Amino acid sequence: MVAREILEEIERKNLAPYGMKSADSRGREYPEEEPPYRTAFQRDRDRVIHTTAFRRLAYKTQVFVYYEGDHYRTRLTHSIEVAQIGRTMARALGANEDLTEAICLAHDLGHPPFGHTGEAALNEVMESYGGFDHQRQTMRIVGRLERRYPDFPGLNLTYEVREGLVKHDTEYDVANARGYEPDKSGTLECQISNLADEIAYDTSDLDDGLRSGILDPRAVQKLEIWEAVMDSLRESRNARITQMLRYRAIRHLVGMEVSDAIAATEQALKRSGVGSVEELRSLGVNVASYSSQMDAWNRELKSFLMENFYRHYRLRRMSHKATRLLQGLFAAYMEDPKQLPPETMRRADEEPEGLPRVICDYIAGMTDRYAVAEYRKLFDPAERA
Repeated sequence: MVAREILEEIERKNLAPYGMKSADSRGREYPEEEPPYRTAFQRDRDRVIHTTAFRRLAYKTQVFVYYEGDHYRTRLTHSIEVAQIGRTMARALGANEDLTEAICLAHDLGHPPFGHTGEAALNEVMESYGGFDHQRQTMRIVGRLERRYPDFPGLNLTYEVREGLVKHDTEYDVANARGYEPDKSGTLECQISNLADEIAYDTSDLDDGLRSGILDPRAVQKLEIWEAVMDSLRESRNARITQMLRYRAIRHLVGMEVSDAIAATEQALKRSGVGSVEELRSLGVNVASYSSQMDAWNRELKSFLMENFYRHYRLRRMSHKATRLLQGLFAAYMEDPKQLPPETMRRADEEPEGLPRVICDYIAGMTDRYAVAEYRKLFDPAERA
């Protein structure tokens, strides 16, 4: 058997000096004996995968609600794509693949139904009760809401995975790292996870936008990053975007983004001169980055997607329906909490933030289809409760 100690020694020999070694972890909130054949970060990854919250991501919106089609990304497929990209980057840069994968797989556990629309709706109804954001909810899930172990609440993840979650900082996620040395940078694995998330959602949203017909291929062809991809594929910029060309283009775009991020991050690491994890943390700024050219292309792509995809009338209609649905659920439960399941009601006596937070937790944990079904049960007289 390849014992944990051997795996830890392999890490120490093969990872870069600034790669986080599992044997050097700051540990868990509740002391546990580590398994004989897995490192601490491998155990964390496995614990995330076996959560109820992770399974529910299969029916939570990335951009399209589940009933729009079977081939669009969900929160689960997005998380898997992020983890795949993160592992590739970590391996190339001498970072810890297992720590990176654990952060990537867990980063969206706190997302409510209906994506960022659901997050905004819950934040609005919770305005007087402390608000809502999915990163805080992720920490609630891994810290207390998942009850799978008799000796402690939550998953009892290592400090480094928890730090990676609270320092998840992208274009659409603002980190609040209070309690996790907010003045310091996250580990390289944390920073790689942030980039992997951006690469995954930019490229997949472009793919899903084209697949759905919402994005005009002629408008996509005007993007500089599309021209760069077509040049690399030796195709005309104005080539008709068939299904096969879309597959090739998105696959190549992911490769271009990942290769650029690896090269730019390697250069930044060399310029920084860091020789340890603590030296990297003490920089206070992220070294994981794109080249200036790729950064400019990505900003153009993000602006394009925001204007032509996320704000498209079809998605706005879905968003408004989702907002009304979640606000209706919250109001109904607040008006008569006895409509909640008994096990949820029992939590109200234990929750320091009171009933509104318990209701918020319950709604945030719903899948899209469960939320729709629950709304019908509460408001449709012909629906069986």
